Amino acid sequence: MSVPYETAAHEPAESPETPEEYLARLLGRALNSFELPDETIRRLDCALAHDSSLHSAHHSAGLHRETYRHTWLLADGSALTLWELVHNPEPGSEPQYEVYVDEEELRTATMRLPLPPDGPDFELPVLVQLAPVPAPRHVYVPDDSADHARRLLRRAENADRPGPDTARLLRTAFAHQITQAFGRPCRAGRIGLGFALYEHAFLLRDGQEISLWEVEHTATPDGRHMCEVYPSEAAAREAMERRAAQVS
Repeated sequence: MSVPYETAAHEPAESPETPEEYLARLLGRALNSFELPDETIRRLDCALAHDSSLHSAHHSAGLHRETYRHTWLLADGSALTLWELVHNPEPGSEPQYEVYVDEEELRTATMRLPLPPDGPDFELPVLVQLAPVPAPRHVYVPDDSADHARRLLRRAENADRPGPDTARLLRTAFAHQITQAFGRPCRAGRIGLGFALYEHAFLLRDGQEISLWEVEHTATPDGRHMCEVYPSEAAAREAMERRAAQVS
């Protein structure tokens, strides 16, 4: 049974912190914060936003271990993740906090804890299978990005728009960027026909990136403006070609 991070870290949900305050408190409670590279600290000095999530947990015979993923959005549009390990050295003792830059360090620290090496609820395999967090491809702006994604999907009129699974993922978006995509044009079609293609790139709280591709066009029988949304650029461009051919 996992412990909510707000309880474990004594963080009142009603008083949100700035990225700088959050980092200061994270490093202040970590026993090994002095081991973090100076370059990592310098990069975090320019953080614009942050988010945290429980990654895994294990409780056994009075001992507990939780790991958390903390992700910061930096001013240059990149993301940086720190991994926090929270555990008690013996039953009934106060929790201790450690912070690590990468998954290998986290895995090594977890292995040395006095917890059983196997068992039905031991979650070390989850740590072994952690996916690397890629460097973002975009310059993101922290905003109400989850709501932006919801509104984008809601106004899409195509039946093959991204479904509930994508919508659930995008609820964790905390920054996004919108850019117009150019390149290969679709066929001319009817005179006055207008097409525009936009990429809506979202940064999720775990460091992942998801892009939705919006097609705005007037390729409708009455020339009405229409919005369609697709999960890839290829699918969006194919839709543009198809719509242009239908009204040629």
